[in-house]
Amino acid sequence: QVQLVESGGGSVQAGGSLRLSCAASGYTYSDYCMGWFRQAPGKEREVVAAIDTDGRTRYADSVKGRFTISQSNAKNTLNLQMNSLKPEDTAMYYCAVGWACTVVPGVNYWGQGTQVTVSS
Repeated sequence: QVQLVESGGGSVQAGGSLRLSCAASGYTYSDYCMGWFRQAPGKEREVVAAIDTDGRTRYADSVKGRFTISQSNAKNTLNLQMNSLKPEDTAMYYCAVGWACTVVPGVNYWGQGTQVTVSS
């Protein structure tokens, strides 16, 4: 069975950094893209960043230049380096695996989420 386990969330002051990770297992890594989504209270889940099977990356305009998505450990680990964090980055962050990782309907599997809180 597919398992996605996020870690690395926490509380940080504005301007600080956090590094999220997602340990993935139970599927053929080369057949799926991976991504990070986030959801704040009262708002829809939105894509933050994604990486496809050939390594191409995509970012939401709101995080471009501040966040970096990457894979490691033979693509079974997904990372999100978050720098220059802003209060509006506060949300639950979810690891995602699917055939299309920039839109919610394209995601086949979700992690349980890790909370990121940025204070001003």
